[in-house]
Amino acid sequence: MRKPVEICVYGAENLCPSCVNSPSAKDTFEWLEAALTRKYPDQPFDITYIDIYCPPEDEEKKKIADQIVKEEYFYPLVVINGVVVGEGNPKLKRIFQEMEKHGYQPV
Repeated sequence: MRKPVEICVYGAENLCPSCVNSPSAKDTFEWLEAALTRKYPDQPFDITYIDIYCPPEDEEKKKIADQIVKEEYFYPLVVINGVVVGEGNPKLKRIFQEMEKHGYQPV
């Protein structure tokens, strides 16, 4: 069995200034987790919400969070195994494409 992909959804409590009328990063995380579970049932993946103002100790995650704070990216930012696949208002099609590159099979 392959190693599950790591999906990180970066965001903050407050909405991104340019993302008015869009879901919050937490809402995006929950929506994405549900969509991926439906699309790829019985195919495990690791999905984590990361607060950009309180990132984990992992250097790569801190670096991405810092880039968002410095407005190099919009949030919510979706990263799969280190590849940015969506920002601001992420699109499922692009996320699904990246999942399928890693061997996930849709039902």
